[in-house]
Amino acid sequence: MKTLFDKTMINGMELRNRFVRSATWEGMCDEQGRPRPKLAECYQQLAKGGVGLIITGYTFVRLDGKQTRGSIGIHTDELAPEMKQVADSVHKEGGKVCVQLVHTGGQARVATGTRLLAPSALAVPYYAGTPSEMTQQDIDEVVAAFGTAAQRARDWGFDAVQIHAAHGYLINQFLSPNTNHRTDAYGGSIENRCRFMIEILRSVRTAVGPGFPVIAKLNGSDFMADGFTAEDGLFAARLLDSEGIDAIEVSGGTPGSGENTPVRKKIEKPDQEAYHLELAKNVKASVKCPVMVVGGFRSFDLAKAAVEEDSMDYISLARPFVREPNLVKRWQEGDRSRSRCISCNGCYRPGLREGGIYCIVDKAERKQASKG
Repeated sequence: MKTLFDKTMINGMELRNRFVRSATWEGMCDEQGRPRPKLAECYQQLAKGGVGLIITGYTFVRLDGKQTRGSIGIHTDELAPEMKQVADSVHKEGGKVCVQLVHTGGQARVATGTRLLAPSALAVPYYAGTPSEMTQQDIDEVVAAFGTAAQRARDWGFDAVQIHAAHGYLINQFLSPNTNHRTDAYGGSIENRCRFMIEILRSVRTAVGPGFPVIAKLNGSDFMADGFTAEDGLFAARLLDSEGIDAIEVSGGTPGSGENTPVRKKIEKPDQEAYHLELAKNVKASVKCPVMVVGGFRSFDLAKAAVEEDSMDYISLARPFVREPNLVKRWQEGDRSRSRCISCNGCYRPGLREGGIYCIVDKAERKQASKG
C-alpha cells in the first residue's frame, strides 16, 4: 500500500516522500527575473522542512509572457549564476527542485514594450488588454522558447521542468473555447485546441532528452460555462500521457471562474479541502503516469486518504508552506495537527510591497507574543 512517506521515482528523479510544493509566486526577483538571495533561502527552508519536490514559482520563458512583478525569468542565459544557486540551495538539504515554465499570454501585465499575445483577439475580463491573435510565426517562436527554457533549467542543475497548462495562462487559453476562437489547426475541436500544448511538450522533450522529468500542470476543468470542461480535461490528460509526460498535476479554475479560482479563500473545515480531488481521481483512472493533486489540502488525514484510498501519487500544497515551510517534517515526526494556514491570501501582499511573500498572520502573532 502506498503511504505519504514512500520514496518514489519520476523518470529517474528520486523523491523522498509524496509531498510537493506546488508552484507559488514569491515576488523575490528583480525586474529582469533574476533571483534575489532570499529566493534561494526560501527554497532551502522548504527542502530543510522535508518537502519532497519543490516546484518553483511560475518562470517566464519570454519577456512578453511575464505577468507579475518579482517573477522568475528563464528567458536569457544571463540568469544562470543566480538560478544555479537556487538549485544548489535545495540540493544541499537533500531536496529536488522543478522549474515551472509559463507564458501568461493575455494575462501578461508587465510593460515590456511587446505585443500582448493570445490565441484570439478577444477582450477577456481577466486579460491585461485586448491581445493580438497569434500568427503561426508567433506560435512557432513561443513553442521554441519553451524548449530553450527547459534546456536552460536542465543545464543549470534543476531536476525537472513543469509545463504550466492551467489557470488561464497561454496554453490554457488555447485549450479553452472561451478564449480560443480560432478556425485553423489550433482551434475548434478539442484535438485542435490541444495542438499548441503538445507542440510545446515535444519541443521541451527534444530539448532535455528522454531521461529528464517533464511534468504538466493541467486544469481538470476551468469551471466556466462553455469553457474547458472536465471531459476536455480527461482528453488532454490522456493525450499528454500518450505523448510521454512523466506526471500530471491536476488543478482547476482561472481568474474568471468566480468562487472556483485556483486559489480559494477561507478553507476552514475538512469538507472544504481537497477541492480538485474528484477531478484528479478521474484523471488518475484515465492515465498511466503519476498524478499529483493540488487544491486546499490542510489536514494530514485527508492527504493520507487521498494517497492510500484514492490512488493519488503526490499531494501538492502551496500556501500552507508559506506559513509552515517545515510542515512535512512536523507531520512526519508525529504532530499531525492541521496546517496553520487560514487561506486568507494575505501572503501575496508583501510579495508586491516588500519584495517577498510571507505569512502576515504568523508575523502578527509572533509580534504580539513578543510583546506579551
